[in-house]
Amino acid sequence: MLRFIKQFGGRVSLEDKEFYGQSPHWKNGKFQNAVDISMMIDLKDFPRVIRKQFFGKSARSPEQALPIQPFDKTTFLRQNEQAKFIWYGHSVLLANIRGKICLIDPMLGPDTTPIAPTVTKRFSENTLDLIEDFPPIDILLMTHDHYDHLDYASILRLKPKVKQYFVAMGVKRHLVSWGVESSLITEFDWWDSQELDNCKITFTPTQHFSGRGLTDRFKTLWGGWVFQTPNESIWFSGDGGYGNHFTEIGERLGPFDLAFMECGQYNTDWHPVHLFPEESIRAALDAGAKTVMPVHWAGFDLSYYHTWKEPAEQFVHFASEQEVPYLLPQLGEIFTQSSRLASPWWENYS
Repeated sequence: MLRFIKQFGGRVSLEDKEFYGQSPHWKNGKFQNAVDISMMIDLKDFPRVIRKQFFGKSARSPEQALPIQPFDKTTFLRQNEQAKFIWYGHSVLLANIRGKICLIDPMLGPDTTPIAPTVTKRFSENTLDLIEDFPPIDILLMTHDHYDHLDYASILRLKPKVKQYFVAMGVKRHLVSWGVESSLITEFDWWDSQELDNCKITFTPTQHFSGRGLTDRFKTLWGGWVFQTPNESIWFSGDGGYGNHFTEIGERLGPFDLAFMECGQYNTDWHPVHLFPEESIRAALDAGAKTVMPVHWAGFDLSYYHTWKEPAEQFVHFASEQEVPYLLPQLGEIFTQSSRLASPWWENYS
């Protein structure tokens, strides 16, 4: 029972509200998007939604577990001018940027619905065990607090390895409630930056929402991350729907050598808060991305709208149509922004 309660994270205190109130994006007791959006589903649509959630599931998950390549520590830790990356499905990204080991949205648990009566099973097996092979993590970065990004079990396993945490404003209280030392955590508002050994890290806006329970929706912020070094500029878009903020990100911080673009778990019922594949490419172009890679797929079935392969298939289609170079690494594969990885590996799995 205690473990179930722990899943919700930390409650908002009066001190928290005073701190959040310093942000221009905290209004009327909650964080706000730059533009008003609606995520309400009409009551008349509920029968359709429920029907879609329980029928036609076969193509929404692979029939066999997706394999993950073993961690090649020697190759990954070897320093060179270009950043190295490993993608573990959904939005989990391990990076070596100028010798700094960064880990973004490390949801490596087996289930994204730990407080629900049903299980949303991961497409790969034993992913929590991957953490044992990870090197010490210089910076763990969180885009927002949803269960498919911030995972209680993963944080518990990672705590002994992590030196510091960069998180969206509000996420700190969750980590502290799970035993992370407060002094190790830095909270970011949109456009906040920190310099670390010739790497400038900036938190960028998205059009999304947050919350882990019934009473804390919009009580933490959401966003993406930009890494700028003398050699390259990398952008991790974070979750969120299409809007003018992509152009602003490009004008302020772009262009980008590589952009990790949210592309998956989209649905017409929550279109304002997730990118469809065509919008992923459009957003990348708005921000000035030279090479793109789809993330937020190949991990879980969180949408009744598409098959598990469709996000990548459509991403490739629209990237090719716009003549945008793209990367398609396999799970666990080491790559850089100049790697040539364009093979549709998912076609090997039904």
